[in-house]
Amino acid sequence: MRIKDIMPWSHHTGESHHQPDKADARHSLKQDINALVDRFVEKVGSFELPWHDTEAKSDVVQADKAVEISIELPGMELEDIDLSISGDMLVVQGERKIERREEKQGYFLSERAYGQIYRAIPLPPGLDVDAAVADLKNGVLTVRIPQSAEAAASVKKIDIKKS
Repeated sequence: MRIKDIMPWSHHTGESHHQPDKADARHSLKQDINALVDRFVEKVGSFELPWHDTEAKSDVVQADKAVEISIELPGMELEDIDLSISGDMLVVQGERKIERREEKQGYFLSERAYGQIYRAIPLPPGLDVDAAVADLKNGVLTVRIPQSAEAAASVKKIDIKKS
């Protein structure tokens, strides 16, 4: 007997007689589904969806004797926002409601999108959280937290000597 006789492919044509098993079929199906989803995401990702980005973008700036936090909350009203300080974290929670109505000759369009917002922003030590103030203007929430008197007094200037 020759080795060639016990190999799972044809002796004459060089083609395989190996039948794919169920695992091969599942793998092939999985690849096809992944490719289909990837193509869908590429096409849909190019459209601007109102609920696409539900993370509130923020800036934290050390201003003059205070920390100033700006958080983008477009489409949110004051009553939709819950703002608190828990330990050393500024916590912003809320529900974004975006509604758009459009009427033109021959058609009517009404769209709504809702999304939960949650951000926990770490705060530096030495802030007077009891003196924190917040303001919502044009979809931007600005929180200002002054340094505590102890933290402001503990700043020590260090002279640098030239070597």
